[in-house]
Amino acid sequence: MGNLDEKHESPSSHHFNILQEVVDISLVRQSLVRSYTRSFNGFAAYLTPQEQEKLADHEEVVSVFPSKTFQLQTTRSWDFMGFSEHVHRNPMVEKSLSFNDKGLGPPPKKWKGVCKGGFNFTCNNKIIGARYYSSFSARDTVGHGTHTASTAAGKMVINASFNGIAYGVARGAVPASRIAAYKVCKPILGCSSVELLGAFDDAIADGVDLITISIGGSHAGELENDPISIGSFHASQKGILVIQSAGNSGYRGSVASIAPWIFTVAASTTSRGIVTKVTLGNGSILAGKSVNSFKFRETTFPLVYGKEASSPGQCLEQSAKSVNSSVKKSSHFILFRSHFFQLLNLLNFRRCEASCLQKDLVKGKVVLCDIFGGRQEALRAGALGSIGLQDDANDVSVVVPLPASPLTKHDFSVIQSYYNSTKAPTVNILTSESIINLDAPRVASFSSRGPNNIIPDILKPDVTAPGVEILAAFSPMASPSRDFSDHRSVQYSILSGTSMSCPHVAGAAAYVKSLHPDWSPSAIKSALMTTAWRMNVTHNQDAEFAYGSGHIDPVKAANPGLVYETVQEDYIKMLCGLRSDTSTLKNLFGRNVNCSEEFMINPKDLNYPSMTINIGTYHSNKSIPFSEKLTRTVTNVGQANSTYKAKTSISSDYSINVNPSILTFGELNEKKTFEVTISGKLTGNMISAALEWSDGVHNVRSPLVVY
Repeated sequence: MGNLDEKHESPSSHHFNILQEVVDISLVRQSLVRSYTRSFNGFAAYLTPQEQEKLADHEEVVSVFPSKTFQLQTTRSWDFMGFSEHVHRNPMVEKSLSFNDKGLGPPPKKWKGVCKGGFNFTCNNKIIGARYYSSFSARDTVGHGTHTASTAAGKMVINASFNGIAYGVARGAVPASRIAAYKVCKPILGCSSVELLGAFDDAIADGVDLITISIGGSHAGELENDPISIGSFHASQKGILVIQSAGNSGYRGSVASIAPWIFTVAASTTSRGIVTKVTLGNGSILAGKSVNSFKFRETTFPLVYGKEASSPGQCLEQSAKSVNSSVKKSSHFILFRSHFFQLLNLLNFRRCEASCLQKDLVKGKVVLCDIFGGRQEALRAGALGSIGLQDDANDVSVVVPLPASPLTKHDFSVIQSYYNSTKAPTVNILTSESIINLDAPRVASFSSRGPNNIIPDILKPDVTAPGVEILAAFSPMASPSRDFSDHRSVQYSILSGTSMSCPHVAGAAAYVKSLHPDWSPSAIKSALMTTAWRMNVTHNQDAEFAYGSGHIDPVKAANPGLVYETVQEDYIKMLCGLRSDTSTLKNLFGRNVNCSEEFMINPKDLNYPSMTINIGTYHSNKSIPFSEKLTRTVTNVGQANSTYKAKTSISSDYSINVNPSILTFGELNEKKTFEVTISGKLTGNMISAALEWSDGVHNVRSPLVVY
């Protein structure tokens, strides 16, 4: 996936010729799936393992990797960040509000794209381009694309809500920006590498300014084998900033977006939360995390436990199907199977597993289930509602297809006790309401954490942004609860995920670019990172591995004072430092690269806005002494004549020295280089420090992590 080379007049023919060297001549045309010829040089093909191995040895090939399947990473939030509708804007760039194109002129002259939206899709002067790669239309049928696009650039809509919940003004960051949609995913099946690279190839050539991609894998892959890393690298060479969701795996080391040229976004809460209250017949009130827009006409309904409303025959049949394939069919296991099925059947009853509930036993009643997932079976069986035990994600409310609420372990035991001690227990599930999250912003439990497992000295994620319970536009063709039997059609819905935080950062980046159209992608990224709020470590124990530089502040990012710029040469030096061979880099960059020792840099010295040092394996029974030096260069984008002084965090565990500690600038765009030395003992698994440059007006903060 290298640069386009002018010596090849027809890249497609060149791809065909390369394939001829590894595939039987009669099968070449059937083998070639897609050529990428607009923005970078590569192709997709059907290959046997032997053909793949032979192709990988070709002198002109950067890398060969199998196509992978990626998944989607799935109002009040802008105000929470201090980014009101009244902030200073550039009227020449942003002069209207829309998903419709009222007040917008024709697309910018730089736009080279097309509207090939296919069935049931039209463009206008707001949505100026569309392409699809794996279906018959660019039309959004699941709601994800509509939601993310409107979060980044949607028009202002007063009185928006999800059926009355989260009521208020819905808007994007830059309502006058234009949108081009590239649909690469299929419902359920996901998004393939072939289509992802096709979309990057087209978007770069079409002339987009920013790419927001709320798609990713479950774990990080090597840079040369990751289609998003490859596509975004070529985008960065053309001055396009790529913003990607960090991932929804939630555990330490799970961040899937790790390339330094990508802006990686974690997800966090806002000051607004959504809860669904449950009232018991004895007057007790319990609250769970769900989005329930249904309104009961009556005040109480009979409560029935799943174990008392199940059909033994149906449940046993389901249990047998799931277990028979994994239990040996010898007579030795007959007694074991008998007892096992009895136990499993009881568990299925209590959990309201699929096909267990009996319709005539739940009609007109609310069902109590040992898991919140039992709501799907309650809906199928025709129950009025469902109450379940919440799972580990207790900080996220999801849209439910019927009145339903998940309760904490403590509250679930309360309702169990009430049920067991009451002859005719009754409950009511109320419509959801908004509450204030006093501890916001807090990184969401599902948000993928660092450290970066591929480039340990590059901190990921980069920042965090609102990604929990976000109200935004939604496709009326999609089910708001993603349940096939939920046929509601809505204009706005509430979703959570790093998919939702990613377009917040894309919108903020578009805002900064509208004020500074000549800034590079790395300058915009640096502005948003160095002006971010530092999060409360008490509420986010993974610290920078959870939130990166912090929570974005779009208004401050418009005037950061100093920026850390990273150019193509820096990435080449870093890749040389990672021991990439020169022939691979030659094909990747389209020119000769000499990875001599003086040309290499350690990734920790990449001119990145955050600073990270990995010192090796941690042993819990001893502390590890360390002393590390890093080099950085800043560019003055604040006031022409300015002086910045260094200020560092202080701890008994380490000392930080900055040389020089004062930077004096005499003009704009002037650059200054400095060194940072941090020494100390690592007694835990992480040191969370910081360096801040200040001229009395601007505070340019970089996290400094040692682990």
